[in-house]
Amino acid sequence: MADNDRTAATGGNDRPEVTIKFGKGLVGEPFTSKSGKQLVEVSIPNQSPNDHRPWQTFVVAPGMIHDNKFGKGVWMKLPEDGQTKVSRPVLQGQDETGKNVWSRESRMVPNTELKSMLEAYKEKSRDSVLSDLSSKQTAAAQTAPTAPKRAAHSKDASR
Repeated sequence: MADNDRTAATGGNDRPEVTIKFGKGLVGEPFTSKSGKQLVEVSIPNQSPNDHRPWQTFVVAPGMIHDNKFGKGVWMKLPEDGQTKVSRPVLQGQDETGKNVWSRESRMVPNTELKSMLEAYKEKSRDSVLSDLSSKQTAAAQTAPTAPKRAAHSKDASR
């Protein structure tokens, strides 16, 4: 009986889902596909700072992306056992006029891996940022110019 209530409450969807949270800046402008569907492109930042290739992207319906209650991020739910097509532009070379020729490299990624790719910023170590900040603060304190002392005015000198 309890399973039937839960199924009815969730709209008959008993499949486990993955909730992916990411920043609003990764969501592109909505566009209309060739088939007439409204879609939006989501960018996936490179996990390694040494990776200077273009970011990977995937496309979803804009209704799947919801604003976070704090206003700075968005979230979406995807089926845990599903897959999403992720693509990246790849430079093939240049044509005779010197213009770059691009193609797309695509692959299917499990949604659990997609979640780890989009939320890779959470695993970043913040130790180096904090140590850089503390070293900059101490350096700024040592090199800060001191204000020249003003001469004290006495009442007698002004008369």
